[in-house]
Amino acid sequence: MSQFTSHSPPPLRHPVPTHPAYIPEPPSTPVSPQGYQRFSSSPAPGQPQQNAHLQPPYSHVPAYTTPFQHSQQQQQHHHPQPIRQPLPPQPGGSQPPDWSAWGMNDATAQFGMQLGQSAVAAGQDYVQRNFGGWLPGTNAFKHHFNVSNSYVMWKMSIVLFPWIHKPWSRRIRRHEQGQTEWQTPREDVNSPDLYIPVMAMLTYVLLASSLSTLRDPKVLGECASRAFGVVLLDFLFVKLGCYILNVQASIVDLVAYGGYKFVGVILTLVTSLLPGLPNVTWKVVFVYAFLANAFFLLRSLRSVVLPDPSISTNPTSTSTATASHAQRRRRITFLFLEAVCQIVYMSALVRV
Repeated sequence: MSQFTSHSPPPLRHPVPTHPAYIPEPPSTPVSPQGYQRFSSSPAPGQPQQNAHLQPPYSHVPAYTTPFQHSQQQQQHHHPQPIRQPLPPQPGGSQPPDWSAWGMNDATAQFGMQLGQSAVAAGQDYVQRNFGGWLPGTNAFKHHFNVSNSYVMWKMSIVLFPWIHKPWSRRIRRHEQGQTEWQTPREDVNSPDLYIPVMAMLTYVLLASSLSTLRDPKVLGECASRAFGVVLLDFLFVKLGCYILNVQASIVDLVAYGGYKFVGVILTLVTSLLPGLPNVTWKVVFVYAFLANAFFLLRSLRSVVLPDPSISTNPTSTSTATASHAQRRRRITFLFLEAVCQIVYMSALVRV
């Protein structure tokens, strides 16, 4: 029986699971040509964990690289590229535009800016050559708005009491190059300005709309339209007369002279508001304002229609010395006709 003695089998040993030391990346696919983004992986055995906080949380490791690409990656790892800092601000507070954000480089942007500047300059030159005589420039408006407080007070006294003012001739300024130009209203009280006409027109619109019996917002627009229409009609009449008589006159000067009538109109309307005065008082004031404005225009427009050759800034214009007796008589008649027409314009303005 001893030959049938059984032996126990060897003990079974179950395999112990272990983590792989390195997980290879899958190859790139057409959907993601740069490979997959690896979010986490088990560290290799024996790898130190001290610098783990210095590594970026998400690193991209391509699965298959060529020796040339592997050497480039090692160079980039040991010699990282410096971060591009933004350009420092300019002294004026403005930074140069970043044309790369619009898909353009610096050369293309500079070419486009030069092309745009050339187009704008060509357009301005065309307008100045074809419409320069009808469209005054910005310098003309700056010249007529260059006023002071003393000028405004003195000019309004001249408009209301022109009989006591002398002289009426305008003064000129001579440059070293031989050019001449009119002095500004701040320097010459006889120079026309746009400040008083514009302020007087706005004051008239507000005053006339407040005196209307109709409490309607449309009254303000009607008063403004009436004032603008009177100024436009007066300007067209004077401009037509200057064209027929071959007189060179500035558009801004003619508009300024036509706007001084609002000072007398405002005085008439304010007089009508004073209590305790008879009805004939504002009519007397209206007649006086008309006579004062007519005399003011006769003396002021004389330097435009009959310029003095010694103080004229336009040597090509027909001056008093070169004008014939018939031309001089027609120009004086035109001045008186313009002065008489003021009663029509002012009568239309005081009817509120």
